[in-house]
Formats: sequence, C-alpha cells, structure tokens
Amino acid sequence: MEWMDPISVLFLFPLAIAFLWKMSNFWNSSRQNLPPGPKPLPLIGNLHLMDIKRPHRTLLKLSKQYGPVFSFQMGVQKMVVLTGYETIKEALVNQADTFAARANLPIFEETVRGYGVVFSHGENWKVMRRFTLTTLRDYGMGRRTIEDTIVKECHSLIQKFESYKGKPFETTVIMNAAAANIIVSILFGKRYEYEDPTFVRLLNLVNQNVRLVGSPSVTLYNMFPALGFLFGGRKIVIKNKMELSNFIQDTFIERLKELDVNDQRTFIDAFLIRQQEEKNRNKTNEFFHNENLKAVVSDLFGAGTETTSTTLRWALLLMMKYPEIQNKVQEEIAKVVGSAQPRIEHRSKLPYTDAVIHEVQRFANIVPMNVPRATTEDVTLKGYFIPKGTRIVPLLYSVLYDESQWEKPLKFYPEHFLDSEGKFVKRDAFMPFSAGRRICAGETLAKMELFLFFASLLQRFVFQPAPGMSKEDLDLTPAVGITAPPIPYHFCALPRA
Repeated sequence: MEWMDPISVLFLFPLAIAFLWKMSNFWNSSRQNLPPGPKPLPLIGNLHLMDIKRPHRTLLKLSKQYGPVFSFQMGVQKMVVLTGYETIKEALVNQADTFAARANLPIFEETVRGYGVVFSHGENWKVMRRFTLTTLRDYGMGRRTIEDTIVKECHSLIQKFESYKGKPFETTVIMNAAAANIIVSILFGKRYEYEDPTFVRLLNLVNQNVRLVGSPSVTLYNMFPALGFLFGGRKIVIKNKMELSNFIQDTFIERLKELDVNDQRTFIDAFLIRQQEEKNRNKTNEFFHNENLKAVVSDLFGAGTETTSTTLRWALLLMMKYPEIQNKVQEEIAKVVGSAQPRIEHRSKLPYTDAVIHEVQRFANIVPMNVPRATTEDVTLKGYFIPKGTRIVPLLYSVLYDESQWEKPLKFYPEHFLDSEGKFVKRDAFMPFSAGRRICAGETLAKMELFLFFASLLQRFVFQPAPGMSKEDLDLTPAVGITAPPIPYHFCALPRA
C-alpha cells in the first residue's frame, strides 16, 4: 500500500475516530449480563493495561480480578477471554460447534482471504479440514511409513550435530529444517538439505512471519486496520506470504506436468486430482481451486515446521537447565532401547521420557494465546451472555498453568505425567494442541516427531551450555511472536560414551 499524503491523513483521521468511537460503544449497550471486564477508554479500549509483548500474562492477571469469563477491548475490538481448564473445556469441547468459528483478524483476512484450513471460515473450513485430515492419513500420518521418514531425518539431524564435534552452535535453522522436511515429504514428495538456499529462504519467511504476527506492530494493525499504512510489520508479512505462495504455485504447476491419477505421490497430487474430478463432474469448483491449494499447503508447511521445532528447542534448553532430568531420560533409553534406533513402539516402555516430552509441551506453553475463535451463535457461558460473532480468546496458558490441575504449575516437573509407580498418565488439562473443532490437524504427526527426534538426540548426545555458561545462565524467557520460542542460544552436543 502506498503512503497517503499528509492532507489526506488529516482529512480522514477525524472520520476514522468518529467511526471507531461509535463502534466501541455498540457492544456495551447491546445487552445486559455481558461478561465483566475493565472499563475501556475511548479508541484505545484497554490497551493501556496490556503488556503488548506478553499479552497472555496481562489476561491471566485480569482473570484473577474478573473471573474465568471476562471481556477485554483492544482498540474498538471487543473480545471475551476464557481462562482455566473447566471454562475452556466447557466452551471448546462441550459446546464445540458454538465456539468453532475463527475470528476475523485483519492480518489474516488480508493475507489468507478466507482460504486454507487454519484461518478459514464456514463451509470452506469444513471441506478443507476434512480433505486435509483424510489426505494426511493417506500419506502416512500416524503410520509406519511416516515413522520411517522421521527416523531417516533423525539420522540426518544427528549427523549435523556430530559435524560440530562438540563445539557450540545455534540450532534454530537446523531444527526448523529437520521438522519441515517431514511435512515437506508429504506436501512435495521430496527432502531438502539443511543448507539448501531455497529451503533456508522458505524457512526464514515462515519464521519471520510467526515473529511479526505476534509483534506490537501487527497487533496495533489488527486493532486499527484503517491505519495500516502506518505499520511496517504488516507490509513485511504480506510480502513474505506472497513469496511463499508463489513458490507453492510454481511447485504445483510442475506437478501438473507429470500428474498421474494412478500414481499419487504427494498432498499436492491429491488436491490437483480432486480438482480435476470436480471439473469433470461439471461442478462449480467452489473449494478445490488454486487459491485454496496455496493456502492449505502454506498452512501445513508453516504449522508443521514452527511448532515442532520450537518445542524441540525448548526440550534441549530444558535438558541443559535440568541435567539431572536429562540424565534420567538417557538412563531409561539406554536400559530399554540400548543402541537400537528408538521407534514409536518404544514409547509405552519409556514412561519417564514420554512424561518429559509432555512436560516440555506444558511448561514451554508455545501458543499461550491460542488462535482466536469466534462464536457461531448467541451463547450463554458460566451465566454470561456472549453474542454471535464475538471474538473469543481461549487462553491456553491458563490451562497449562492451571493451579487446580497441576501440582507444581510454575515448575518444570515431569512427575505431572507419572503416577506413584512411575507409569505414564494422561492429563485432561494437557491442551497444547488446543481442543474442540479447531484442534491442531497435525497433532498425531507432531507427537510422533517429538518423541522420535527427542529420544534419538538424547540417546546419542549429552547437551551442555556453551563454554563460559552455567545452567543458571540459561534464560527461560520466551521470545516475542504468535508462538513463544526460546531466545536463541548456543550449546554443545557431546557424544555419549
């Protein structure tokens, strides 16, 4: 978007102010018995209360004052925040259909335009999610075929770690690449070397957008989209998204040249063949068109890369922070697996290792704000009326740290997932993949990856802070973004004797 001239800005700004002021008062006056919340100021709403870099902390603090269902206003955008396991379960699981819509966030409306599976709405979301889940299963999600792919990638990752010969290195790009290669094998039917410049560029696009979408700049754009020309973060997000979409388009154009109905090899193949089937039936191709293909592949590439690699980086950081836990994991793997390659079949025999992985996911809390939902109809929750179309923030942070559900929520404590006999136990409040209709479509794949990568790395290496640092020096403060990754750190991977 071009910058507006100063005279136009001076003319339009008062009109925008008047419109925003009118809208900010509408929701408050529409009905009684709305959720309580802090009184909003004109135009900025409750922005003055918000830690804009760590908004989940502000919202959890406010829940102590206003209760588990409360209202909050960002600019003129009214939202309802849900906190605590019981409240979020009631909404997302027990009333799943009512809380199944996706909120209209300007940055996603502009970049995704309602296509794909993560940020889409209505019937498009239902059709794309159904197709995505079916096709991911067809291409091995949760099966031995994809397990073999992950194991091969484990070997490549181990070789990369070994190449540093015990010297310190930083692993963001490496972990991103390893995790991305799993979803890339399903989407594109290939594998990239970690240093491949095209691959590195794609990973950087995803990584930068994840950081920017959670940044103050884009948060302010989502509050005041009419003033989007003022926010540079928005421009970069749009540019990066376009570059990624162009790469995906070039890829499926190439796939079209050799597409064989009887030899489907990739997710893109399956989509293109379904696209042709819809045309052959003379149907109006409402869903299986190129824009949806680009959006779905982009969604899967981003989600299948960022969350898994971020969790693994937290896992290694926490193993260095708590070397006694690292040692217990390694002893269990050595006792049960020996020098053999860890496989999914070993998971049930490695309860402590499994508990540590789950506790990493709980403690790291990598999507603290969840992705905002919206109500599909008027609803009453915990006695409060919530109008149709209201933006909903199910605060996952409040579930994973719920004092009523976890013995030591503020501590890294693998025993959260172990009984008195040391056996693994599931916990209902374990919701790192969200819950309900919008639960992560790649949950099964992510769980396989986390176990196989983590067990394989801990079997082969002892992880220590870089020389000159102690475990006390390791910073557990997350970086800023729509996800919460650890701040980049250097470490040493020493071969185990």
